[in-house]
Amino acid sequence: MKTSAAALAERAAHGEADHLIVTIPGDGVGPDVVAATRRVLDAAAAKFRFHLAWREIEAGGCAIDAHGVAIRDADLDLAATADALLLGAVGGPKWDNPNASVRPEQALFALRTRFNLFANLRPVSILPELIGSSPLKAERLQGVDMLVVRELTGGLYFGTPSGEETTSTGRRAVDTLPYHEDEIRRIAVVAFELARKRRNRVASVDKANVLATSRLWRKVVTEVGTEYPDVALEHRLVDSTAMLLATWPATFDVIVTENLFGDILSDEAAVLAGSLGMLPSASLGERRTASGTFGLYEPIHGSAPDIAGKNLANPIGTILSGAMMLRESLGRPAAAAAVEAAVATAVRSGIRTADLAGALDAAGARAAGLRLVGTREATDAIVEALLA
Repeated sequence: MKTSAAALAERAAHGEADHLIVTIPGDGVGPDVVAATRRVLDAAAAKFRFHLAWREIEAGGCAIDAHGVAIRDADLDLAATADALLLGAVGGPKWDNPNASVRPEQALFALRTRFNLFANLRPVSILPELIGSSPLKAERLQGVDMLVVRELTGGLYFGTPSGEETTSTGRRAVDTLPYHEDEIRRIAVVAFELARKRRNRVASVDKANVLATSRLWRKVVTEVGTEYPDVALEHRLVDSTAMLLATWPATFDVIVTENLFGDILSDEAAVLAGSLGMLPSASLGERRTASGTFGLYEPIHGSAPDIAGKNLANPIGTILSGAMMLRESLGRPAAAAAVEAAVATAVRSGIRTADLAGALDAAGARAAGLRLVGTREATDAIVEALLA
């Protein structure tokens, strides 16, 4: 919650807004999809009679080009005044040098660390009209509705020591995979609480047959599970989970796992929807806002610089991330449900961005009863459905 005098002044400067959102358009198609989402959220605010104020900061490759850093301290400070953050995408081939001292993804790490955003939520479901876009057979997709809960601030990505050295026998590299029981417990609690709002099933994913951290993970999750007797807990190895996601994904309700495994499995699960452009995500911490939990919201797709600024990007993943923001951070569940319903209505009406159209051109889409549209037209259709 904003409590400083500067924060209160910020709100006053924006007409006593109910909520302040800081946007981080970033690189590539990020500005395109963030602009689309802002239109939809403003429409939702108008419909449900609340007011959103907006500020913008730079992060990623654009910040490196302009300021020499992935994100400035002043921009992190501005982000701290917000009720929620909306991110487009960061990075791209221009900055794709893993040996560079400054890289776009450092902005994400800085945001996660500054705001202790330890819980990444990735819901995966498939609209019936888009089942044909998925690489899996239709019968394998019936009933898919899962939530991947990924621990986001620990594990291999943050462990030390990490680096490469040259020894007398050749080059050697090391990464470190640490987890403390408190880190495991808090993400497990998030998963069990969310399962109670869904179908009361948690699959905890690890590699306990090999890794010491996974054996601790399994012990702690089991302990947390005793506090939720109404939630069924199963433990799965990451390799068998990856196989099951590609064969019978409807098996899962809530998946909870550590950082690296979650990174991989959530991307695999995302493919089920037929396009990375369809799926949202939220990264949450423990900080409370006036109406919910502070979080960073973003689509799971990358920056796609080849289509940036060409009215080709699918905005739905970002718009649905905005719906998650309305529900989790702004305390506006009715508005969130209305946005999600508007997306479903627009898709049902036949609109398809290029990533959802497969090999169809405009004529082929018309013959199939569909309409091939760009970012702006897709957003128009969603706003129209929302305000209907």
